[in-house]
Order: sequence, then C-alpha cells, then structure tokens
Amino acid sequence: MKLQKRHIALSALVVALGAAVFINWQFNGADKSLIDDVSKELGAATYVNADTSSPDQVSDVSRQTTATDEYFAKAVVERDRVRDDAIDIAKETLKLADSSDEAKTAAVEQLNKLEDAVVTESNVENILKAKGFSQTLCMISDESCYVAVLKKEMKENSPLIIKDAVVTQSDIEFSNITIVEV
Repeated sequence: MKLQKRHIALSALVVALGAAVFINWQFNGADKSLIDDVSKELGAATYVNADTSSPDQVSDVSRQTTATDEYFAKAVVERDRVRDDAIDIAKETLKLADSSDEAKTAAVEQLNKLEDAVVTESNVENILKAKGFSQTLCMISDESCYVAVLKKEMKENSPLIIKDAVVTQSDIEFSNITIVEV
C-alpha cells in the first residue's frame, strides 16, 4: 500500500515537471505568430500633428506594442501557474502521512529546484533590465534556459550580454541558452 502511494506521488511530480517543460516549450516554440506580427517599428516615435504618418500607422504601432505587452504578461502568468501547480503537488506529497521517506525527500528536492529556478529567473531578469532591456522573461528548466526580450532592443552584443547574465546566475551551459526575440 505504501509502495503504491509512493509511486503515485512520484508519478504526479514527474507529470507536473513534464507539464512545466511542455508549457515552457509552447511559449518559446509555438507562439511564432505573435512574434512574426511585430515589425521593426515597434515603439517608434510618432508626432501628433505630423503629415507623414496616417492614423492607421499610429494605431498599428500601438497594437503591436499592446500585443508584445500581452505576450510577456501571459507568459509570466502561465509560468507562475505551472510552477504553482508543481509546488502544490509537492506540498501534498509532504502532507501525506503515509508517504515514504523517499517520496518526501523527492518532494523536498523538487521544491528546492523550483525555488532555485525562481530565484535565478528573477536575478537574470533584473540583471537584463539593469543592462537596458525594458521587458525580459527568463524560463529555466533542468538543463536549459529560454530568455525572451524585445526584438527592437537587440543589438550586436546583446546575445553575449544575455548569455553572460544566465551563466553567471546558474549552472546552465552557454550552448543551452536560447534567446527569443519578441
């Protein structure tokens, strides 16, 4: 009986981790339509009484800025939701009186990994904001990291700055860092 509960608890943790990785992949791979809609003029200054731009162009820039803001907002909410689900599952495993010591140890390790990822993601995002990126999103999995930044803010040396921020805050290898331009 205890063996079955332990297997169920460990399976639930594996499923939660798999869901987090899948959603992470979805945000970075499947949402190309939002990324493709953003033009090079995102955030371009427009004059109120200028004859050179039509009202349609002004509203297009406004819509693109809103779409980019929505992407970052949705990504943060989804990342936090998946993380909260994984934390709830680990906490439930710890609360079960019948859970074995191994299951509880695995749950504590999972919670520690999630906590480390949260701190590292926050540190990377704050470092990148200090380096001049207005909106950033960092998502860390076991061996890889995805960093989303605004396309208009990317310069020639930006990938090096982003990867350096991740490498200094984590044990992730340079080659396992993916930069997504939004």
